[in-house]
Amino acid sequence: MYKKYKRIFLIVLDSVGIGKSLDSEKYGDYNVNTLLHTLEETKGTLPNLEKMGLINLIKNQRNKSDSYYTRANCISLGKDTLTGHLELMGVKTEKPLKTFTETGFPEELIKELELKTGRKVIGNISASGTKIIEDLGEEHIKTGNIIVYTSADSVLQIASHEKVIPLDELYKICEIARNITLKEEWKVGRIIARPFIGEPGNFERTSNRHDYALNPPEETILDTLKENKLDVIAIGKISDIFNNQGITKSIKTKDNTDGIEKIKDALKEDFTGLCFANLNDFDSKYGHRRDPIGYMKALKEVDDNINQIKDLLNDDDLLIITADHGNDPTYTGTDHTREMTPVLIYNKNFKNPTRLSDLETFASIGSTIADNFNLESKLGTSFLENLQ
Repeated sequence: MYKKYKRIFLIVLDSVGIGKSLDSEKYGDYNVNTLLHTLEETKGTLPNLEKMGLINLIKNQRNKSDSYYTRANCISLGKDTLTGHLELMGVKTEKPLKTFTETGFPEELIKELELKTGRKVIGNISASGTKIIEDLGEEHIKTGNIIVYTSADSVLQIASHEKVIPLDELYKICEIARNITLKEEWKVGRIIARPFIGEPGNFERTSNRHDYALNPPEETILDTLKENKLDVIAIGKISDIFNNQGITKSIKTKDNTDGIEKIKDALKEDFTGLCFANLNDFDSKYGHRRDPIGYMKALKEVDDNINQIKDLLNDDDLLIITADHGNDPTYTGTDHTREMTPVLIYNKNFKNPTRLSDLETFASIGSTIADNFNLESKLGTSFLENLQ
């Protein structure tokens, strides 16, 4: 059933880019490097990830590592979560998803949403999620109107207080919004439920976020694995990103800390296939808010736990750590940054791991996973045979 590895653990450090991509300037991103600039700004160190070759990638060094390491380039159009994850699993996005950053959503869309939900809309601007809750949360509590906003991503986000609008109703509202935005002219990548709690001046978003993504436009590596009776364990927002397609087990997480513990739990399970995890705090809590100190704290948490994760691996397990785009917390604005991503590859029995050639597409990771399980892939080139 498999060539080398019974279990593959793929961990996405959401937005941890390592320098501009081949076409970053086309996206208006100049001199971006999420990891390097975070380390420089905070004077931080990541000794355990450095041992895996991570720092070699941003300093162009070849210090001895216990892992194979390389960089991956994104060939899809776009620099968002959905695009990056789809490419990891073998799907190239040829047409960027729609964004409404400059204008907010069209009046016709908002009117239809109000009509079908029975609630008025406030906001309808591009904004930080925490800032718009701070600005409009009190009005929302008084009126019951829903807070709608977007960002530089292809998203429509709906925020509401859990004591004003019960979660079930918020999720239903988001399902309605998802159906409305299936129209081609309004088709955004994700609808995101953003519940919060607290009092004016002290609002706090909860872990009851839920994403409603578009179905993948074609079959992914996850579908191929599942169709061939292999396990596909999704941790964090992975099942939301793929709209539950190709998933055999979905495990939700509250934050990075919880996600890391869920990965450790999965390492103790007996399965054959893929465990695919996303650690989202880098992006959602610190990158968009341009908070390098918080970003460094999240990186340090992974660094502090990576040795334990490696210790829990079996001899026939493979660990791959990567990212889906950049989000340089020292850069201007609040948008993602178009960057190459790190690829760190670890197995306990590697003899003399070193740097691999750059991957021309994120899909080479998915291709390698498929190859390991004797399955075909359409995009990317497997590096499985390079792992000795």
